[in-house]
Amino acid sequence: MTSRIRFAEASDVYDAFPGLELYAPRPCGSVAPLDHARALLASPRPSTALAYLAHLLPRREAVWWGCQCVSAVLGAEAKNDGLRLALLWVRDPDETLRRDALSFAAASDLRSPTAWLARAAGHSGGSVAAPDQSPAPPNPDACALAVNAAVVLAATAAQPTMILPWIRECAEAGIRFAAGEEARVLAPAQRERAENK
Repeated sequence: MTSRIRFAEASDVYDAFPGLELYAPRPCGSVAPLDHARALLASPRPSTALAYLAHLLPRREAVWWGCQCVSAVLGAEAKNDGLRLALLWVRDPDETLRRDALSFAAASDLRSPTAWLARAAGHSGGSVAAPDQSPAPPNPDACALAVNAAVVLAATAAQPTMILPWIRECAEAGIRFAAGEEARVLAPAQRERAENK
């Protein structure tokens, strides 16, 4: 397994993305990146682990993880152009595909998790200005924030009793993925059965 973590310490993530502290508390002292993710997941606000993981992972990997989470939570509802465009960009991070995802997101209802996935792909780099305008790079954390929004919106669309289990499952999948494993997200009941075998 090859780790997908690009930071030596958890505090390095916050140094790279100062706005992250608005969404997830900064660690005190020297903490390994995944140890901090696990601490956030175990905290009274486990959703903070989602925001942290979206920033911890490289952009392309973060979008892939977000796609896996949204697909698992929403099932057939996730199968639309937003998800399709985000996945196409993950498989081939081409500028034309990034622009297509950006255009889709700009024309979409941002109450949709898949629109946020397309937005994440669209804000992964390049310019977010129209092609006939001067280039304007996205904010450095725009991709991560869009991935976080997609996952949180999907989880909170679940039945109230399932919101927290989905948040935990998505965060645990993100931790495993960052460590080098698959970004496999199972329904919480499936995960429980798999672990009890």
